[in-house]
Amino acid sequence: MVIGIIGYGKMGREIATIAEERGHQIFDKIDLHNQKSLNDWRPEQVDAAVEFTTPGQAYENIKQCINQGIPVVSGTTGWLHRKKELDLYCKKKNGTFFYASNFSLGVNITFKLNSFLARIMNLYPDFRVTMEETHHTEKKDVPSGTAITLAEGIIEGMDRIDQWTLDQTPQRGKLPINALRHGKVPGTHTVKYLSGYDELTVQHKALNRKGFLGAVLVTEWIQNRKGILSMDDFLDL
Repeated sequence: MVIGIIGYGKMGREIATIAEERGHQIFDKIDLHNQKSLNDWRPEQVDAAVEFTTPGQAYENIKQCINQGIPVVSGTTGWLHRKKELDLYCKKKNGTFFYASNFSLGVNITFKLNSFLARIMNLYPDFRVTMEETHHTEKKDVPSGTAITLAEGIIEGMDRIDQWTLDQTPQRGKLPINALRHGKVPGTHTVKYLSGYDELTVQHKALNRKGFLGAVLVTEWIQNRKGILSMDDFLDL
């Protein structure tokens, strides 16, 4: 495959390295110095684009790929209030758009476990649920997209929780997320259920950036596929 990288920061570099290790060719690497180069990409040159940029750039980058007929895989978080617009636009253009808040296979399995556990714990109101997520200080969005996805799974599965909050003051119907930013620590997400007699914890910790192998596997997988795609489609659990 020929892959274009949009956002050549730490994540983009890791994805490019993994892609080349798997025998793929990197067509171009877009960063702050050559953003206009994306205007020249064509589907006959690029099989797919991988987009990891910033919340302020993601929408236009993805829309441009769809416009140019290039399948796009995005992992940028912090902009999802506009995702429905892009989904509709992609359908209108008969494009290919894959989004995930996290491409780690372990994280996505954790999403499934989290949703299943929330439905079980819905039956046991003595348990209070909290969440903590920790990332390096360069992480711009708070809470992380992964934390929001975990929170959505809890909200969907539990009648007594209807929204998440960054406020740590106990509030009826709200899931508190404690978002921490420290040095260069690995990304860690912990969901905890606590009663007066039991504590149950589900945790995922990223050991290194090799978890981005999932982004390359997805990019391989979307070939010859159309529409709005997600990790649910890819994992087929």
